[in-house]
Amino acid sequence: MQQATISNSATSRLSRNHLNDILQRVGLYEDMVRVEQELIARIESRTAVLRAAGAYTVQSGGKRLRVMLVLLAARLGTYQFDRAKHPAVAIELLHAASLVHDDLVDHAGSRRGRATVHMTWDRDVALALGDFLFGLAARELADEPDPRIIGFYVHAARCMVEGELNPVTMVEPRDQAEAQYFRKIGYKTAVLFEAACRSGIAVAGGSDAAVAALGQFGYELGLAFQIIDDILDMVESEAVLGKPAGNDLREGTITLPLILAAAVDQSVILRLAVAGNVPAERVPEVIACIQAAGGIDAAYEVANACVARGLAYLAPYATNDSYEAFAAIANHVIQRRH
Repeated sequence: MQQATISNSATSRLSRNHLNDILQRVGLYEDMVRVEQELIARIESRTAVLRAAGAYTVQSGGKRLRVMLVLLAARLGTYQFDRAKHPAVAIELLHAASLVHDDLVDHAGSRRGRATVHMTWDRDVALALGDFLFGLAARELADEPDPRIIGFYVHAARCMVEGELNPVTMVEPRDQAEAQYFRKIGYKTAVLFEAACRSGIAVAGGSDAAVAALGQFGYELGLAFQIIDDILDMVESEAVLGKPAGNDLREGTITLPLILAAAVDQSVILRLAVAGNVPAERVPEVIACIQAAGGIDAAYEVANACVARGLAYLAPYATNDSYEAFAAIANHVIQRRH
């Protein structure tokens, strides 16, 4: 079997928060590597193209944040790696499946600096691979004795599909636009973070109250993650993003920085963004207008508020070593670059 390490220098990307030292202290780094080995083993297929496309996807550079959340949540209870590894592997397989299908629906040409599956092979392979990974995730949970776990994942999968087909269609009235936006990112992103945290504490014998609290933390963290993702789409370079900068504006996707900017600036330039499909040559101009109107700074404030609310749910665990790692992950989500 191929030797596994944590994909795409996950720990080095998080080292600004000294997370690597924290992971070592709670004994999580070694278990992360073991999960990586399990992932490599799961994507084996008798069909050569699925095997190749699966390896291409799973080893494409994800940071494995959702895996970390599963294992850290499990460490808040009675930790057994042989139990925790199943939801940890399943969450990454489900995440990978959703990305393959999202890229297909969005006609995305690149992700993480590499061509997407449908560009590398074709649309049929991407569709089949997504289905294959969804099936692998379900199989991973088939023998789990706690029926709640698969319920968490089924709920997340259903919501992610619904979220993909519920776009944000307005920037005003602001309250309605924000409601659309948070429903979109809640379904698209936050539910998977929620499922990771819920499943981790559940397999470790956590009470219903603990499962609910960890789920709320995960959901708030997922909201913050997507808000920062939407900010980075505007402020980072294509080399850092691994995909074209300003892609949301070019595709007419309304995100929180635009909503917040439009609330204080009704300029023609922002109206262009709201109308959708901003010409590539005008993207920098629109982004500058959003920045000048305070949309990006205000979006950062919202993301910080999400993280603060999430960490408050973990207050009962503040003396646990895992809490420090949760806080470091939350800090990374706010400060991260792609």
